[in-house]
Amino acid sequence: MEATSGSNFRMIDVSPKAVTHRRSLAEGRIYLSPLVFEKVSNRTLPKGDALVLAEVAGIMAAKNTALLLPLCHPLPIESVQVQCELEPEARAVRVRCEVSTSAKTGVEMEALVGVQAALLCIYDLSKGTDPVIRIGDVTLLEKEGGKSGFWQHPQHSERVMKERQPTPQPHLDHMRVAIVTISDSCYEGSADDTSGSWLVERCEASGAMISKQYLVPDEVDSIRQVVMEAVETHRADLILTTGGTGLSPRDITPEALKGIWDREVPGFGELLRSSGARHTPLAFLSRSGAGMIGSSLVIMLPGSLKAVKEGLEALLPLLPHAFHVTRGGRHEHQS
Repeated sequence: MEATSGSNFRMIDVSPKAVTHRRSLAEGRIYLSPLVFEKVSNRTLPKGDALVLAEVAGIMAAKNTALLLPLCHPLPIESVQVQCELEPEARAVRVRCEVSTSAKTGVEMEALVGVQAALLCIYDLSKGTDPVIRIGDVTLLEKEGGKSGFWQHPQHSERVMKERQPTPQPHLDHMRVAIVTISDSCYEGSADDTSGSWLVERCEASGAMISKQYLVPDEVDSIRQVVMEAVETHRADLILTTGGTGLSPRDITPEALKGIWDREVPGFGELLRSSGARHTPLAFLSRSGAGMIGSSLVIMLPGSLKAVKEGLEALLPLLPHAFHVTRGGRHEHQS
Protein backbone atom coordinates (compact mmCIF):
# COMPACT_ATOMS: atom_id res chain seq x y z
CA MET A 1 0.00 0.00 0.00
CA GLU A 2 1.42 3.36 -1.03
CA ALA A 3 2.21 5.72 1.86
CA THR A 4 0.56 9.10 1.83
CA SER A 5 2.53 12.27 2.35
CA GLY A 6 -0.02 13.77 4.72
CA SER A 7 -1.63 17.17 4.58
CA ASN A 8 -0.33 19.94 2.34
CA PHE A 9 -1.25 22.54 4.93
CA ARG A 10 1.50 24.07 7.02
CA MET A 11 2.07 27.05 9.24
CA ILE A 12 4.82 29.26 7.83
CA ASP A 13 8.03 29.12 9.88
CA VAL A 14 8.72 32.72 10.97
CA SER A 15 11.55 31.90 13.37
CA PRO A 16 14.28 33.41 11.12
CA LYS A 17 12.42 36.72 10.85
CA ALA A 18 13.19 39.78 12.97
CA VAL A 19 10.69 41.22 15.42
CA THR A 20 9.46 44.56 14.07
CA HIS A 21 6.56 46.88 14.76
CA ARG A 22 3.48 45.63 12.90
CA ARG A 23 0.27 47.53 12.25
CA SER A 24 -2.77 46.85 10.08
CA LEU A 25 -5.93 48.82 9.38
CA ALA A 26 -9.06 47.25 7.87
CA GLU A 27 -12.60 48.40 7.29
CA GLY A 28 -16.00 47.13 6.20
CA ARG A 29 -19.62 48.25 6.00
CA ILE A 30 -23.04 46.95 6.90
CA TYR A 31 -25.98 48.31 4.89
CA LEU A 32 -29.33 48.54 6.72
CA SER A 33 -32.97 49.23 5.98
CA PRO A 34 -34.25 52.74 6.83
CA LEU A 35 -35.99 51.46 9.98
CA VAL A 36 -32.97 49.57 11.29
CA PHE A 37 -30.56 52.40 10.48
CA GLU A 38 -32.75 54.79 12.45
CA LYS A 39 -32.82 52.47 15.46
CA VAL A 40 -29.06 51.87 15.28
CA SER A 41 -28.48 55.62 15.06
CA ASN A 42 -30.79 56.36 17.98
CA ARG A 43 -29.47 53.34 19.91
CA THR A 44 -33.01 51.97 20.35
CA LEU A 45 -32.71 48.42 19.01
CA PRO A 46 -34.53 45.89 21.22
CA LYS A 47 -31.29 44.05 22.06
CA GLY A 48 -29.41 47.23 22.96
CA ASP A 49 -26.77 49.59 21.59
CA ALA A 50 -25.35 47.82 18.54
CA LEU A 51 -22.45 50.22 18.04
CA VAL A 52 -20.98 49.87 21.51
CA LEU A 53 -21.31 46.08 21.56
CA ALA A 54 -19.87 45.82 18.03
CA GLU A 55 -16.69 47.58 19.13
CA VAL A 56 -16.32 45.14 22.03
CA ALA A 57 -16.97 42.17 19.70
CA GLY A 58 -14.35 43.41 17.26
CA ILE A 59 -11.71 43.71 19.97
CA MET A 60 -12.46 40.24 21.34
CA ALA A 61 -12.36 38.66 17.87
CA ALA A 62 -9.09 40.32 16.88
CA LYS A 63 -7.42 38.97 20.03
CA ASN A 64 -8.65 35.44 19.27
CA THR A 65 -7.90 35.29 15.55
CA ALA A 66 -5.47 32.38 15.87
CA LEU A 67 -8.25 30.28 17.42
CA LEU A 68 -10.45 30.85 14.36
CA LEU A 69 -7.95 30.49 11.50
CA PRO A 70 -5.93 27.25 11.61
CA LEU A 71 -2.68 28.56 10.08
CA CYS A 72 -2.65 31.99 11.71
CA HIS A 73 0.16 32.57 14.23
CA PRO A 74 -0.83 33.44 17.82
CA LEU A 75 0.44 36.96 18.46
CA PRO A 76 0.84 39.11 21.59
CA ILE A 77 -1.52 41.87 20.48
CA GLU A 78 -0.50 45.21 21.95
CA SER A 79 -3.36 47.39 20.72
CA VAL A 80 -6.78 46.94 19.11
CA GLN A 81 -8.99 49.89 18.22
CA VAL A 82 -12.44 49.39 16.70
CA GLN A 83 -14.55 52.35 15.59
CA CYS A 84 -18.08 52.43 14.21
CA GLU A 85 -19.12 55.42 12.13
CA LEU A 86 -22.60 56.11 10.80
CA GLU A 87 -22.97 56.93 7.09
CA PRO A 88 -26.52 58.32 6.76
CA GLU A 89 -26.56 58.77 2.98
CA ALA A 90 -25.81 55.09 2.39
CA ARG A 91 -27.75 53.96 5.50
CA ALA A 92 -24.62 52.11 6.49
CA VAL A 93 -22.27 51.70 9.40
CA ARG A 94 -18.57 51.78 8.58
CA VAL A 95 -16.41 49.72 10.93
CA ARG A 96 -12.65 50.15 11.18
CA CYS A 97 -10.26 47.97 13.11
CA GLU A 98 -6.61 48.89 13.69
CA VAL A 99 -4.30 46.33 15.30
CA SER A 100 -0.65 46.72 16.27
CA THR A 101 2.03 44.63 17.91
CA SER A 102 5.75 43.85 17.85
CA ALA A 103 6.18 40.46 16.23
CA LYS A 104 7.72 38.40 13.43
CA THR A 105 4.59 38.35 11.32
CA GLY A 106 1.83 40.81 10.48
CA VAL A 107 -1.59 41.50 11.95
CA GLU A 108 -3.62 41.79 8.76
CA MET A 109 -5.87 38.87 9.67
CA GLU A 110 -6.47 40.23 13.16
CA ALA A 111 -7.67 43.53 11.70
CA LEU A 112 -9.91 41.82 9.14
CA VAL A 113 -11.39 39.42 11.71
CA GLY A 114 -12.03 42.34 14.07
CA VAL A 115 -13.95 44.19 11.36
CA GLN A 116 -16.07 41.21 10.40
CA ALA A 117 -16.91 40.29 13.98
CA ALA A 118 -18.06 43.84 14.65
CA LEU A 119 -20.20 43.81 11.50
CA LEU A 120 -21.74 40.46 12.44
CA CYS A 121 -22.52 41.79 15.91
CA ILE A 122 -24.49 44.66 14.36
CA TYR A 123 -26.22 42.11 12.11
CA ASP A 124 -27.15 39.97 15.12
CA LEU A 125 -28.65 42.90 17.02
CA SER A 126 -30.51 44.20 13.94
CA LYS A 127 -31.93 41.13 12.20
CA GLY A 128 -34.94 40.84 14.49
CA THR A 129 -36.12 44.30 13.44
CA ASP A 130 -35.55 43.82 9.69
CA PRO A 131 -33.38 41.09 8.10
CA VAL A 132 -32.83 43.11 4.91
CA ILE A 133 -29.16 43.63 5.69
CA ARG A 134 -26.00 43.40 3.61
CA ILE A 135 -22.36 43.21 4.72
CA GLY A 136 -19.69 44.27 2.25
CA ASP A 137 -16.62 46.32 1.36
CA VAL A 138 -14.37 44.44 3.80
CA THR A 139 -10.89 45.64 2.85
CA LEU A 140 -7.38 45.77 4.22
CA LEU A 141 -6.46 49.45 3.91
CA GLU A 142 -2.94 49.61 5.33
CA LYS A 143 -0.24 47.43 6.77
CA GLU A 144 3.29 48.13 7.92
CA GLY A 145 6.25 46.26 9.31
CA GLY A 146 8.69 43.61 8.19
CA LYS A 147 10.57 43.65 4.88
CA SER A 148 7.70 45.17 2.90
CA GLY A 149 7.53 48.22 5.15
CA PHE A 150 4.42 50.34 4.57
CA TRP A 151 1.70 49.18 2.15
CA GLN A 152 -1.53 50.92 1.28
CA HIS A 153 -4.49 49.63 -0.74
CA PRO A 154 -4.54 51.48 -4.09
CA GLN A 155 -8.14 52.55 -3.58
CA HIS A 156 -7.55 53.85 -0.07
CA SER A 157 -8.35 57.55 -0.43
CA GLU A 158 -5.82 60.31 0.14
CA ARG A 159 -8.43 62.11 2.24
CA VAL A 160 -8.38 59.33 4.81
CA MET A 161 -4.59 59.33 4.90
CA LYS A 162 -4.55 63.09 5.54
CA GLU A 163 -6.99 62.64 8.40
CA ARG A 164 -4.57 60.17 9.95
CA GLN A 165 -1.54 62.43 9.64
CA PRO A 166 -0.91 64.51 12.78
CA THR A 167 -0.48 68.25 12.40
CA PRO A 168 3.27 68.92 12.30
CA GLN A 169 4.55 70.30 15.60
CA PRO A 170 6.83 73.37 15.55
CA HIS A 171 9.91 71.40 16.63
CA LEU A 172 12.16 73.58 14.46
CA ASP A 173 10.47 76.90 15.12
CA HIS A 174 12.72 79.77 13.88
CA MET A 175 15.65 77.38 13.29
CA ARG A 176 17.92 77.93 10.28
CA VAL A 177 18.24 74.58 8.51
CA ALA A 178 20.43 73.53 5.59
CA ILE A 179 19.70 70.40 3.57
CA VAL A 180 22.51 68.51 1.83
CA THR A 181 21.79 65.66 -0.58
CA ILE A 182 24.87 63.51 -1.19
CA SER A 183 24.39 61.33 -4.25
CA ASP A 184 26.33 60.74 -7.45
CA SER A 185 23.18 59.78 -9.37
CA CYS A 186 21.17 62.81 -8.25
CA TYR A 187 24.11 65.13 -8.93
CA GLU A 188 24.49 63.71 -12.44
CA GLY A 189 20.74 64.03 -13.07
CA SER A 190 20.01 60.32 -13.51
CA ALA A 191 17.85 60.22 -10.35
CA ASP A 192 15.47 62.63 -8.63
CA ASP A 193 16.36 64.16 -5.28
CA THR A 194 13.19 63.02 -3.51
CA SER A 195 14.75 62.83 -0.04
CA GLY A 196 16.17 66.35 -0.13
CA SER A 197 12.91 67.82 -1.44
CA TRP A 198 10.90 66.03 1.24
CA LEU A 199 13.26 67.25 3.98
CA VAL A 200 12.76 70.85 2.85
CA GLU A 201 8.96 70.51 2.97
CA ARG A 202 8.93 68.69 6.31
CA CYS A 203 11.33 71.09 8.01
CA GLU A 204 9.36 74.11 6.79
CA ALA A 205 6.18 72.48 8.13
CA SER A 206 7.96 72.21 11.50
CA GLY A 207 8.68 75.95 11.55
CA ALA A 208 12.22 75.97 10.12
CA MET A 209 13.72 78.52 7.78
CA ILE A 210 15.64 76.76 5.01
CA SER A 211 18.89 78.70 4.72
CA LYS A 212 20.29 76.63 1.84
CA GLN A 213 19.71 73.40 -0.08
CA TYR A 214 22.69 71.61 -1.63
CA LEU A 215 23.19 68.73 -4.03
CA VAL A 216 26.70 67.25 -4.16
CA PRO A 217 28.38 64.05 -5.39
CA ASP A 218 29.85 61.42 -3.11
CA GLU A 219 33.18 63.22 -2.79
CA VAL A 220 34.85 64.10 0.52
CA ASP A 221 35.94 67.60 -0.51
CA SER A 222 32.52 68.51 -1.94
CA ILE A 223 30.71 67.33 1.18
CA ARG A 224 33.02 69.19 3.53
CA GLN A 225 32.90 72.37 1.46
CA VAL A 226 29.10 72.73 1.45
CA VAL A 227 28.72 71.76 5.11
CA MET A 228 31.30 74.36 6.18
CA GLU A 229 29.59 76.93 3.94
CA ALA A 230 26.26 76.14 5.62
CA VAL A 231 27.90 76.69 9.01
CA GLU A 232 30.05 79.76 8.31
CA THR A 233 28.13 81.62 5.59
CA HIS A 234 24.51 80.68 6.18
CA ARG A 235 24.77 80.25 9.97
CA ALA A 236 22.67 77.09 9.92
CA ASP A 237 21.58 75.82 13.32
CA LEU A 238 20.86 72.39 11.88
CA ILE A 239 22.39 70.69 8.84
CA LEU A 240 20.64 67.55 7.61
CA THR A 241 22.48 65.39 5.11
CA THR A 242 20.86 62.55 3.21
CA GLY A 243 22.81 59.79 1.48
CA GLY A 244 26.18 58.13 1.65
CA THR A 245 25.76 56.39 5.03
CA GLY A 246 25.70 52.79 3.80
CA LEU A 247 28.40 50.20 3.11
CA SER A 248 28.99 50.66 -0.63
CA PRO A 249 32.45 51.87 -1.75
CA ARG A 250 31.07 55.33 -2.60
CA ASP A 251 29.32 55.82 0.77
CA ILE A 252 31.81 58.16 2.43
CA THR A 253 29.61 60.72 4.22
CA PRO A 254 30.66 59.63 7.76
CA GLU A 255 34.34 59.79 6.81
CA ALA A 256 33.88 63.26 5.31
CA LEU A 257 32.02 64.75 8.26
CA LYS A 258 33.85 63.12 11.13
CA GLY A 259 36.94 64.89 9.88
CA ILE A 260 35.47 68.37 10.39
CA TRP A 261 33.13 68.30 13.37
CA ASP A 262 34.25 69.30 16.85
CA ARG A 263 32.20 66.85 18.89
CA GLU A 264 30.40 63.64 18.02
CA VAL A 265 26.82 63.11 19.27
CA PRO A 266 26.51 59.30 19.08
CA GLY A 267 22.99 59.08 20.48
CA PHE A 268 21.39 60.38 17.29
CA GLY A 269 22.90 57.59 15.21
CA GLU A 270 21.83 55.03 17.79
CA LEU A 271 18.29 56.38 17.70
CA LEU A 272 18.14 56.30 13.90
CA ARG A 273 19.25 52.68 13.80
CA SER A 274 17.01 51.47 16.63
CA SER A 275 13.92 53.26 15.32
CA GLY A 276 14.64 52.10 11.77
CA ALA A 277 14.99 48.52 12.96
CA ARG A 278 11.32 48.57 13.94
CA HIS A 279 10.64 48.51 10.19
CA THR A 280 13.62 46.54 8.85
CA PRO A 281 16.71 44.94 10.43
CA LEU A 282 18.73 46.38 7.54
CA ALA A 283 18.69 49.68 9.46
CA PHE A 284 21.57 48.35 11.54
CA LEU A 285 23.77 48.47 8.42
CA SER A 286 23.44 52.26 8.30
CA ARG A 287 26.34 54.39 9.53
CA SER A 288 24.14 57.41 10.25
CA GLY A 289 25.37 59.70 12.99
CA ALA A 290 25.67 63.29 14.19
CA GLY A 291 28.15 65.84 15.42
CA MET A 292 28.66 69.49 16.28
CA ILE A 293 30.59 72.11 14.33
CA GLY A 294 30.67 75.04 16.70
CA SER A 295 27.04 75.50 17.69
CA SER A 296 25.71 73.87 14.49
CA LEU A 297 24.31 70.36 14.71
CA VAL A 298 25.00 68.09 11.72
CA ILE A 299 22.89 64.92 11.38
CA MET A 300 23.57 62.29 8.72
CA LEU A 301 20.42 60.58 7.45
CA PRO A 302 20.25 57.61 5.03
CA GLY A 303 19.53 58.18 1.36
CA SER A 304 16.20 56.41 0.86
CA LEU A 305 13.07 58.52 1.20
CA LYS A 306 11.40 55.95 3.45
CA ALA A 307 14.36 55.86 5.85
CA VAL A 308 14.60 59.66 5.84
CA LYS A 309 10.92 59.99 6.77
CA GLU A 310 11.15 57.44 9.56
CA GLY A 311 14.41 58.90 10.84
CA LEU A 312 13.36 62.52 10.94
CA GLU A 313 10.10 61.73 12.71
CA ALA A 314 12.13 59.95 15.42
CA LEU A 315 14.57 62.86 15.73
CA LEU A 316 12.27 65.88 15.69
CA PRO A 317 10.96 65.64 19.29
CA LEU A 318 14.54 65.68 20.63
CA LEU A 319 15.81 68.68 18.69
CA PRO A 320 14.27 71.58 20.70
CA HIS A 321 15.90 70.36 23.90
CA ALA A 322 19.16 69.59 22.09
CA PHE A 323 19.42 73.19 20.89
CA HIS A 324 18.33 74.48 24.30
CA VAL A 325 21.27 72.67 25.90
CA THR A 326 23.84 73.59 23.24
CA ARG A 327 23.00 77.25 23.85
CA GLY A 328 23.71 76.98 27.55
CA GLY A 329 20.28 75.98 28.82
CA ARG A 330 19.82 73.52 31.65
CA HIS A 331 18.53 69.99 31.33
CA GLU A 332 14.81 69.70 32.06
CA HIS A 333 15.33 67.66 35.23
CA GLN A 334 17.44 70.41 36.78
CA SER A 335 15.86 73.09 38.95
